[in-house]
Amino acid sequence: MPKLDLSKIPFKGGSSYPGKLAAAMAGRSSQALGDAGGLNQYGVNLVRLDPGAISSLRHYHMQQDEFVMVTEGTCTLIDDQGEHMMQVGDCATFPAGEANGHHLVNKTEAPAFFLVVGTRTETETGYYSDIDMKVSMDAAGYTFTRKDGSPLTADQIGE
Repeated sequence: MPKLDLSKIPFKGGSSYPGKLAAAMAGRSSQALGDAGGLNQYGVNLVRLDPGAISSLRHYHMQQDEFVMVTEGTCTLIDDQGEHMMQVGDCATFPAGEANGHHLVNKTEAPAFFLVVGTRTETETGYYSDIDMKVSMDAAGYTFTRKDGSPLTADQIGE
């Protein structure tokens, strides 16, 4: 069993979100631990949230399960039931197909880290709870549209 050298796995920032929506991901970066270890059936990432940062826009997955566990600091999980403080060792699960829009927010003055494990499927559809947006993923990459499949508007993405 190969041990990963975390010091050799870079943290990467950025976002696949279109236009101005990508700016919401400032202060979020992640280490692709599963990729570094050669995993291909599920993803494993260590995510860093700087103070004030969010993990993603609030979303849910149709084909992929998702598991998160706080490993350092404190995060606030925001889902359809409200806000939930999550400290080191606290976990949350989001089964595929369950329409519970969620994300983590760092409302503290110190960096926070969480581990996220998720299914990898050939295709995926996700929905964003707070905006009229859907993402479809396949071998060609990500496609962002409105929930009904029509193109995003310039007002939505600032282009």
